[in-house]
Amino acid sequence: MSKIKKILFVCTGNSARSIIAESIINNNFRNQFIAFSAGSNPSGKINPYIKEYLEERKFNLANYYSKNFDEFLKNDIDIDYVITVCNNANKEVCPVWPKKKTITHWDIADPVEKFKKTKNKDKINLITEETYNIINKKIKHWIKNEK
Repeated sequence: MSKIKKILFVCTGNSARSIIAESIINNNFRNQFIAFSAGSNPSGKINPYIKEYLEERKFNLANYYSKNFDEFLKNDIDIDYVITVCNNANKEVCPVWPKKKTITHWDIADPVEKFKKTKNKDKINLITEETYNIINKKIKHWIKNEK
């Protein structure tokens, strides 16, 4: 039996994109991977729209919270893969992970920034679903190519 690999998804706020990625891995690919998420400047909470969306899909978020990636540096957790999910197009600076030479980067727009531009629930749901679908597609492609 092969070892379950550890993935750390990193973004700035750790409230949306990295939480989505962590939950997809831990709910759909837990026989192959265990995922964690963190941020360089964590918001302190999971975005409520993201949380609602994931819970509607029956994802277990019981132990999920917004955290600084320093927790992973201090605790010396052996991470096999680091994947950043920041948005270079909007000049978002991705955190540097000093313990890994190879970091995979996925350029994904921050849904939280898009949420700030609307109060329309249908539009918010669409933004959330689009973000989820982008991340899910990238995860499936990445897993297929990592094997």
